[in-house]
Amino acid sequence: MKNTLPLLILTFMLFTLVHGQKVQSSLLVSPYLQDATPNSIKIMWQTSSGEESIVEWGTTQKLGKKTKGKAFDVNFTDSRIHEVQLENLKRFTTYFYRVRTGKTVSDIFQFKTPPFASDNQSFNMLAMSDIQKDHLNPDKFSEIVNEGILPYIKTEYGKELPDNLALVLVPGDLVENGTKYDQWKDDFFAPAQKLFSEVPVYPVLGNHEKNSAYYFKYFSLPKNGTPAYAEHWWYKDYGNTRIIGLNSNEGYRDIEQQYTWLKEVLAEAAKTPDIDFVFAQLHHPHKSELWIPGEEESTGKVIKLLEDFTTKTGKPSIHFFGHTHGYSRGQSKDHKHLWVNVASAGGAIDNWGEFEGRDYDEFTVTQDEYGFVMVEVDATEGRPKFTLKRISRGNENISRSNEKTDEITIFAKSHKPETPEAISPKGENIAFTGTTLKAGGFASSFEGAYHAATHWQIATNADFSDLILDSWKQSENWYYLENRQEGDDLTDEASKRLKPDTTYFWRVRYRDQHLNWSDWSNTLTFKTNTP
Repeated sequence: MKNTLPLLILTFMLFTLVHGQKVQSSLLVSPYLQDATPNSIKIMWQTSSGEESIVEWGTTQKLGKKTKGKAFDVNFTDSRIHEVQLENLKRFTTYFYRVRTGKTVSDIFQFKTPPFASDNQSFNMLAMSDIQKDHLNPDKFSEIVNEGILPYIKTEYGKELPDNLALVLVPGDLVENGTKYDQWKDDFFAPAQKLFSEVPVYPVLGNHEKNSAYYFKYFSLPKNGTPAYAEHWWYKDYGNTRIIGLNSNEGYRDIEQQYTWLKEVLAEAAKTPDIDFVFAQLHHPHKSELWIPGEEESTGKVIKLLEDFTTKTGKPSIHFFGHTHGYSRGQSKDHKHLWVNVASAGGAIDNWGEFEGRDYDEFTVTQDEYGFVMVEVDATEGRPKFTLKRISRGNENISRSNEKTDEITIFAKSHKPETPEAISPKGENIAFTGTTLKAGGFASSFEGAYHAATHWQIATNADFSDLILDSWKQSENWYYLENRQEGDDLTDEASKRLKPDTTYFWRVRYRDQHLNWSDWSNTLTFKTNTP
């Protein structure tokens, strides 16, 4: 007995240790932030087991406060997703936190609460899409985040991450197959751990999510959409900007309640003086220069509602999208509205020539590349604006390390260029085979404004209701690696073949790089001769 007792004790201790390791909870998904308001925020994480859901938090790393939340099943195992809402926070204030489930404790992270719109606080946001794993390039999303986004923000702005970045938008395709449990943990959350632990992330559904239950378990988005479709569409106000999430997937894009709800949300934004901008995100493009088969007609209904809102209120808008794996930036002809494809942050590039494409008038630049989009919102009272920047990571042929390849600044307030002068033809008879319209130079009293687009019209009547030519040209048109507008000063335009022995009316207007149109020029006439 003297010899066997220590052995029994040792065996029991080893069994207890091993058994304890088996049941000890582990952190499967590090803490990530959801649904921030000036006075509250949701913190979520996932463990291998354990019901306890505690966040320790405070305004210093000493923490000092503790809030409990809830845990729920994710895949019919012991694994649990935890959600804790912190309340009674101070606006635009930095907080520190860590999460606890039993003996499992995370590192200490920090976040910053949003400001009220009336605070006139500026902020930055990030948009990227189509993160799903490309099995030929499986680490691309990790590279985008950890070699792209995080170093760029540190270099560009220099402060702690939550001071430099307010929120992350993801317009769809977060994983390759949303019904596969491990992809959420391994392919989406793990590569972005350092980003999502300190900056709230707001996704919308893409086709690759497959409307999976995992999507709705992992995210706790604003529940202010149509009640029967909670978290399929929603909105979030951050400072002076309203952000709207929509579902453009099959089975949801034709639900009329979504458009009714969108009209109501836009109407409310129209009546709210503190909202200067509206940014919407949905997955599918209305037009796609790289991949025509990816286009979706119903997205055009969303664009029309945003255009009408912007023109009625004077509040600029954007719709962010993905689906096509490349970057595009365009603008509506008659409205201060941007079209921005923020892909690809992981999925294989849709290379030029690989699929059927088309050169659309709306798009100024299209690039077959990886990257992300930064939006710097300047809330300066009396002169709010935002600047959108494309930060490129290149593609298989060209390596780029956080290179800015596109930029545009939009002001909330309009500053029209001077009305251009229509010069010729002026009253003369010309050949019916066609003519060249000529106008004077661009001028603007706004500092730094330059000639970015021209709109020409020829009609058979003075009210221009019967248009023969309606031509809209940008100063740049990057398509298939070529600037198709290079060398065009935008002050002349060739007409098409015209009818003989007919009187025509023509006019022109100019646009600056901030999407401000001038008034229409004086109207001139000319007559075509008889053959």
